[in-house]
Amino acid sequence: MSNSTHAPSSSRSGGQLIVDALELHGVNTIFGVPGESYLPVLDALHEHKVNSANQTSPIRFIINRQEGGAAFMAEAYGKLTGKPGICFVTRGPGATNASIGIHTAFQDSTPLILFIGQVGNDFVEREAFQEIDYRRMYGQMAKWVAQIDRADRVHEYVARAFQVATSGRPGPVVLALPEDMLSQKVELARIPAMRHYQPVQAAPASTQIAELQTRLASAKRPVVILGGGGWTTEACNQIRQFAQTQHLPVACAFRFQDLFDNRHPNYIGDVGIGINPKLAERIRQADLVIAIGPRLGEMTTGGYSLLEAPVPTQSLIHVHADALELGRVYQADMLINSGMPQMAAALAALPALDSGAWQASVHQARADYEANQAPSPIFREGNHPLNLWQVVQELIAQVPADTIITNGAGNHTTWAHRYYRYGPMRTQLAPTSGAMGYSIPSGVAAKITHPERTVITIAGDGEFMMNGQELATAAQYGAGVVVLVFNNGMYGTIRMHQEREFPTRQVGTELHNPDFAALARAYGGSGEVVTRTEQFAPALERALAFSREKKLPALIELRYDVNLITPGMTLEAIQQSALGK
Repeated sequence: MSNSTHAPSSSRSGGQLIVDALELHGVNTIFGVPGESYLPVLDALHEHKVNSANQTSPIRFIINRQEGGAAFMAEAYGKLTGKPGICFVTRGPGATNASIGIHTAFQDSTPLILFIGQVGNDFVEREAFQEIDYRRMYGQMAKWVAQIDRADRVHEYVARAFQVATSGRPGPVVLALPEDMLSQKVELARIPAMRHYQPVQAAPASTQIAELQTRLASAKRPVVILGGGGWTTEACNQIRQFAQTQHLPVACAFRFQDLFDNRHPNYIGDVGIGINPKLAERIRQADLVIAIGPRLGEMTTGGYSLLEAPVPTQSLIHVHADALELGRVYQADMLINSGMPQMAAALAALPALDSGAWQASVHQARADYEANQAPSPIFREGNHPLNLWQVVQELIAQVPADTIITNGAGNHTTWAHRYYRYGPMRTQLAPTSGAMGYSIPSGVAAKITHPERTVITIAGDGEFMMNGQELATAAQYGAGVVVLVFNNGMYGTIRMHQEREFPTRQVGTELHNPDFAALARAYGGSGEVVTRTEQFAPALERALAFSREKKLPALIELRYDVNLITPGMTLEAIQQSALGK
């Protein structure tokens, strides 16, 4: 019998209070794998669904096939919406599987809340079945880790979780849910009234903006670098206005290329792996670097070489949402603790300065970027049947500008990073943590979150096999994502490093793969294999049509020469260089 026929109860269980709190804070989607450790929450979701029959959008529980995929999906949702992605997993193995998504959310500054079933308080500290101390396990990779031991404090803990995940530098929060607490009843009279969370961000002081204006007016070779979390569409628009008004060159940090439209004449490239050498030199020679949002970590700074640590040779203005991040590595000339919307609004309001000293350099920097977009020299001989540069050009030609591109980790990603033109925000989903297995879950989550938009997932063959089973989730929920599998039969990044450091001594990188196209068909989607350049355009057209009409995943397997390891150098050339030939 349906719960809706039961007489109204004078109490709520801990599990019901969890769902009540999620509804209060505007949650409409949960990603997870079910577990017996949080059955009362699942039952409460059933009750919510029955009682929400007349509502347009009850909370959806998206069933995943592995907790790592679930956490990645929640992280992608957080990136796309700016609201915390919600993930539920069971204790022990479920929690350990989900940890990759938490680490990714932490390094990428993405709001996320992970709920984990936990052994009951009567069994705690006995190494009970699947017991883990989550404060110790997650302590270094989350903003806050806690356990709710009393049902009457559920609302308090959940409200704080949302507050912490979204305030300052966004990031993940972990809440453990003991089984006995989830079954514990609380009288309605004891349940406190609660309000929707309110993200809190710092704002720049007027004196700081005045000093920034003075420093910019005195510069001759300024460069702006954007990155980090906490951005909104309006903030990106205001930064574009700032760049246009002041005629400034703008670069984006590693895997934050969609913060500034790549087609805009002030965009000069991405600052990360495989950086354009001319852009790297421009940053080294800059007399003022205004870094808005990025942590200025290893990937963005080229191993802390573009900006010397701890005191850069360039004048540096570092803006970040977390005061603890400022001065952590770089002793900048100005340290500004601010949220991105607050900083962008202040910069957009600045009057136009005399940009005569640097305005011409913007045109040159853009020209350098455009030159770097030219076809890779390694294809000029015509000895590679599948031209990966042309693959990216065909993508640009066939998909809408607001298409979401997702990828994970591996050398195959460099083709999209270098040649695809991102924008507007949010069109790029990729882990700055370098986590493999991210591409498929994030693509599925993106299509579930924005079913009206085109989603292209770019996966390597090794990376696909880490979470490719989430194509089953795509099929179950009608997520018509288009997947491009770059199949070169190896863990390409590691093979490249081996050839550079230990040439001809290959170990542990060769892969024997399945028929990816057939695998996609087994999940109910479409699948094709492409081996030649001229095959790709019609295959992509068919995949886009299939995914749109059938609302099922479409996969194109790109089988290409193992020598095509990067856009700039072949694997053979790397090996020969290491051998001194």
